[in-house]
Amino acid sequence: MTTTADDRTRTAVQVTSAPAATAPADERVDFGSFRVVHTRHWFRWTLGAIVIFVIAQFVWSVFTNPNYEWDVFAHYFFAEPVLIGVGYTLSLTAIAAAIGFTLGTVLALGRLSKSALLRAASWSYIWFFRSVPLVVQIIVWYNLGYLYPTLGLGTPFTTDFWIVEFPTVNLISAFAAAILGLGLHQAAYSAEIIRGGLLSVDQGQTEAAAALGIPARKRLFRIVLPQAMRSIVPNATNEIIGLVKGASVVFVIAIPEVFYAVQVIYNRNSRVIPLLLVAVVWYTLITTILSIGQYYIERHYARGTVRVLPPTPFQSFRRWASAQWARLGDAPAPPAPLAAASTPVTPDAGIPASQEIR
Repeated sequence: MTTTADDRTRTAVQVTSAPAATAPADERVDFGSFRVVHTRHWFRWTLGAIVIFVIAQFVWSVFTNPNYEWDVFAHYFFAEPVLIGVGYTLSLTAIAAAIGFTLGTVLALGRLSKSALLRAASWSYIWFFRSVPLVVQIIVWYNLGYLYPTLGLGTPFTTDFWIVEFPTVNLISAFAAAILGLGLHQAAYSAEIIRGGLLSVDQGQTEAAAALGIPARKRLFRIVLPQAMRSIVPNATNEIIGLVKGASVVFVIAIPEVFYAVQVIYNRNSRVIPLLLVAVVWYTLITTILSIGQYYIERHYARGTVRVLPPTPFQSFRRWASAQWARLGDAPAPPAPLAAASTPVTPDAGIPASQEIR
């Protein structure tokens, strides 16, 4: 008696499906009854406990140690000399940063120029101003009148100023010397930051723009520079924050910025620590504001690299609050009942009809 292919197929189907159809109900496994055992990170928990203890100890000492003299701190935090010093610090930082990054852009383009003369001149400027300490530069600019008593326009290579002439002491005041020292010093570092950002952009971007006939100026400001800003912004903000603190060195030429203002006050009343804390908190506030601005600027220039921008802290908090509010408004879901032994079994897959996945 011969067996056809159809008969063999029917026999195989019957053999394969038979165990599923006749599987006893007591062999089914309820995965919800398993006990979940989480990994215990003893080292991480111990280190975290030590960190929390150290922070708590420091906070406790801050509020209980009378040597901090918080009443003196509160009295001088908004004092007029301190607020004037904050204004000087912000003014010096803003003007010096504008000069530094504007001139730094020119120097960076000079370093990338095809002209050997421009490359050499830019490199020499960066080399010199990175070699001389900032405080020395400020003092030299403040005493420039010793080298050049008068400055003006006139016959080249002579001291005949027949167009305009100014006494150097009147032209370069203490504030002007601080601006020159901070701005020119910052330009040397900004040039390297900007040059590094421009070099980070793929050369094919420039070649494709040139092939389309886009002018060089538009290639720089519309194609290359926006992409380079992703690399420039973190380092540039770091330099600006350093400039805020670096502005404290102008006390050597008696400009009443924050540090100079608190120095004058604690030299009179001998309350050194509270007055230094005033300067510390003001510098921290300024740095915090700059760091927040850095976050949003980086997020703005990240639009071309990520599909979806990461949520801001405010957006994350709003989503979390909305989720918590929605959770409070919902009734708790009833627990899922366990399958009974007499639950009918589907003949196809051996899954109880009440738990069948649809």
